[in-house]
Amino acid sequence: MAGLTKYPEPLVFGLDIGTRSIVGTVGYQDGKQFNIVAQCVKFHDTRAMLDGQIHDINKVGEEIIYVKEELEKQLPGRKLKEVCIAAAGRVLKTSVGKGYYEFQENTVVNQEYIHSLEMLGVEQAHELMLEENDTDVKFFCVGYTVVKYYLNGFEIGNLEGHKAHNIGADVLATFLPEEVVDGLYAAVSMADLEIANMTLEPIAAIRVAIPESFRLLNIALVDVGAGTSDICITKDGTIIGYGMLPNAGDEITECLVQSYLVDFDTAEKIKTASPTKKMITYKDIMGISQKVTPQEVLDKVNPVVEEMTRKTAERIKELNGGKSVSAVFVVGGGGKIKGYTEMLAKHLELPAERVALRGEEVLGFVNIFVEGVKKDPLLVTPIGICLNFFDQKNHFIFLQVNNERVKLYNNDKLTVFDAALAYGLTNEDVFPKRGEDLNYTLNGKPKFIRGGVGEPASIQLNGKDVGMNHSVEAGDKLEIKPSTAGTAAKAVLGEVADLSSMITFEVNDRMLSCPRYASVNDKLQSEFYEIQEGDKVEILNYYTLSQLMQFMDIVTPHEVFVNGARAGADTKIYENFKVAWIDREDIYKAQRFVTEEPVPEKEEEQENVPETDKVTKSDVPGSVEEKEVPAKTETIENTQTEENVITDIHVTVNGKAVTLTGKKEYVFVDVFDKYDFDLKNIGGTRLVQTIDGVEADHFSPLHQGAVVEIYWTD
Repeated sequence: MAGLTKYPEPLVFGLDIGTRSIVGTVGYQDGKQFNIVAQCVKFHDTRAMLDGQIHDINKVGEEIIYVKEELEKQLPGRKLKEVCIAAAGRVLKTSVGKGYYEFQENTVVNQEYIHSLEMLGVEQAHELMLEENDTDVKFFCVGYTVVKYYLNGFEIGNLEGHKAHNIGADVLATFLPEEVVDGLYAAVSMADLEIANMTLEPIAAIRVAIPESFRLLNIALVDVGAGTSDICITKDGTIIGYGMLPNAGDEITECLVQSYLVDFDTAEKIKTASPTKKMITYKDIMGISQKVTPQEVLDKVNPVVEEMTRKTAERIKELNGGKSVSAVFVVGGGGKIKGYTEMLAKHLELPAERVALRGEEVLGFVNIFVEGVKKDPLLVTPIGICLNFFDQKNHFIFLQVNNERVKLYNNDKLTVFDAALAYGLTNEDVFPKRGEDLNYTLNGKPKFIRGGVGEPASIQLNGKDVGMNHSVEAGDKLEIKPSTAGTAAKAVLGEVADLSSMITFEVNDRMLSCPRYASVNDKLQSEFYEIQEGDKVEILNYYTLSQLMQFMDIVTPHEVFVNGARAGADTKIYENFKVAWIDREDIYKAQRFVTEEPVPEKEEEQENVPETDKVTKSDVPGSVEEKEVPAKTETIENTQTEENVITDIHVTVNGKAVTLTGKKEYVFVDVFDKYDFDLKNIGGTRLVQTIDGVEADHFSPLHQGAVVEIYWTD
């Protein structure tokens, strides 16, 4: 800082702008010692500050000017030009986001994947936080901690080195609203001051209260102020979470206001005097002098302290992944009330000695050269703000992304990803985008095909190609070309449905293998059909009769039978079903040949016929079975001849007498018209049909008195 002084350079000016007061501290560092050479406290005349946020910039600006001038009076010849400030922890917002990443194939997880996963969680936490707060205000991420990791859907302690199909993480992220930062900058600039460094109040407090070596432990710091309690959690050498509760010292004071009928200032004096005096005298609002003992004061405020510590313990556990910490350090004036640390220890299920008020014992490295100022927990945050100047790790920096100026909160681990999000890019712009998936059902089960993976974002940092997790610093220049989308998923029917297996039927006593059909949305499609979003694909395990006829390129015969029952075009034919058909003329010829009955010769009606006829059992191409029969003479007679007379015959079917009527001659399948045999429900692998103990087919002729048997067998 500029100016002539007997003090060494640099002389650091720290400003703690709180809800009830502004504390200005000036000092310098000498080795490991920090020396305070000037200090000023200014209580707000009005409610210019509420919950750590500036509501009246002009009023706060005037008070900062007052503090600055008072400090300069203590520093003859010095003019204060730069200041270190802190944003209140009470304005922080927290949210839990879920990061998720799926690999194309099993992949070994490394730190690059883990960091990317955490950033995905931070972004979702940011989106959720904006939804919950319903605001267009810009927020900076000032810290995050991973609550849980997941490997292929199961919780795991450490992802690194494991093979994974997918990984996930629950991430607790903390955000600071930009309007708070802008309000602080505006108020400070009114006092003609430039901000040399900006941090968070919890970080400033932890800088003093918890030494670096202690931060390897899982410790909580609670700064109990006037309006709120700020919480900071450390673990493994770093700060993993921040939080705030709107429950602090003012609640205790307000309890006394109600109990003793006094104004706020009088209640505050009663509260602060209670630990040191044997008897407290005060005047109530009626002007009547009253006396109360410290124990009576404690009895009045104990329920309030109990509730405060219970909520504080719950918040600590929430910020620490659902479990208690190893120890708690308490700073700030609100935590000085008797019983606070003991009650907090109880709610955290810790021994009483693990929760302690930090004050004079942590200020051993501090020398105070200001009359009337003593080492006290109230000084922890103001001194921490000054000391943070020497760290220069927690402040806002500026860099360029695609030639646009971007402001980032520097938490000492900023990456290209942070800069990309601050610039306005989303995860979809940063990480490779998949093309659209294709969703369909196969035999009633949901299926999908993933779209192709696009190209990741192209990143150059100061002219050099880098990855998304590369660190960035103030003044860096980034050029980021957003990622591209992959191709949409495509597939044809033959790729999603296995149509290679055959389905076999028994057709006219010969086995016939046919390719399987598939339907899409109840319509038959070829293997080259292109699947569309939402299609319902079914691999059919049957043919209809019309499909079988079409496949065999046969015109539907006069009569067709499936497992002995007459069939129609829509009859379904399943694996190993028996199909038979024959024209009536062929039936007549077959019967005449089998019975070998002589045909009456009537030359006047005799016709010349071929020397041989063919009885065709199947018209399946390539599988025609032919049988030579002797030449015969077929006599065409009128309906009055003996040959055309309709006769009844009596047969026995499975031991039951059955009469067949209405025809000249009968074949085996005619039995099914009179005898009830269930052909639809298959009772075995093969249907047995016999006449007089000899196996018969569907068109074997029946004679008077024939003994017929029909049954299923394996």
